[in-house]
Amino acid sequence: MKLRVGIVGLGCQWESRHLPALRTLGDRFEVRGVCEQVAHRARKAAAEVGAVPVDGFRALCARDDVDAILYLADQWYGATPILAACDHGKAVYSAISLPFAADEAALLERRVDESGIAFMAELPRRHAPATVRLKELIATRLGQPKLLFCHRRVPLSAGQPLTPARDPDSESRDLMELVDWCRYVAGVEPTSVVAVRHAESPGGEVDDYRMMSLDFSRPGQPGDGVLAQISCGYYMPRRWEEAVGFRPPPALQVVCENGIAFVDLPSQLVWFDTAGRHQEELDTDHPVGERMLLQFHRAVTSLVRSVSGLGDTLRAMAIVRAAAQSQAEGRRVPLPPA
Repeated sequence: MKLRVGIVGLGCQWESRHLPALRTLGDRFEVRGVCEQVAHRARKAAAEVGAVPVDGFRALCARDDVDAILYLADQWYGATPILAACDHGKAVYSAISLPFAADEAALLERRVDESGIAFMAELPRRHAPATVRLKELIATRLGQPKLLFCHRRVPLSAGQPLTPARDPDSESRDLMELVDWCRYVAGVEPTSVVAVRHAESPGGEVDDYRMMSLDFSRPGQPGDGVLAQISCGYYMPRRWEEAVGFRPPPALQVVCENGIAFVDLPSQLVWFDTAGRHQEELDTDHPVGERMLLQFHRAVTSLVRSVSGLGDTLRAMAIVRAAAQSQAEGRRVPLPPA
């Protein structure tokens, strides 16, 4: 079955991820309309996929020849296009930052649930070939994780000073994706979080480094479960090209019962056990964009309703909010059960 889709926002991953995936999966997806804040980008993208530019996401959601919405960049729309899709009963593939405020997140979750639509939040780290292979190794060779070290170094744009006006929603999404990745690899829910921040200037409100420690131990039994350290740094100007690429830490390091693994997305995995070193290059696997769109196609065409990633994304956002509370109050914050 070919799924007729409308695109809302193109975003920074359009040329590298979403457009190639849609071209490859032309037997599964047919783009009927493109809504983009910048008109000439909408016309160009529509011409590339044989669709028409559409003025307004509400008009796109209301079209009879659209079965689902691919929401690829929120621009200034926020979660409103998802709510519009709910109103018209259209499935949603969401690559945006979901609402950070607890009340807005609860409203979105309720509307999606009441509408009965299929929904999939884009979580590319989960679907990366290296992560898929890591989960296989955890189940077969490495054993259960004990410690996770997850690092992300975000270089600043060329020409920006060390204290640029950054997008806090984007930074929250960075942390949310890392939190979700660790939850997914650990396979259990964290019970508490403690976090610290470093400001770019004394008393400043802009951070150049954030770190949180997620404890997956049972309540009242600290230290008996998985521990994850997550850090995100914004201290490296992109113009320092040589420094940006110097000895970058692995995106994820996982210490397991029977070995240790080092992951660099999307497809590099090095792991060690009693037999020694094993290095795997997984470039022959389907790209991440294709994997996620194939999963969305199955979710929409299945007779069983699927809401994939929404609860996980909102749970990760709640953990990031708890980490902000920990930073502000200087204490460990317990997390409610999922």
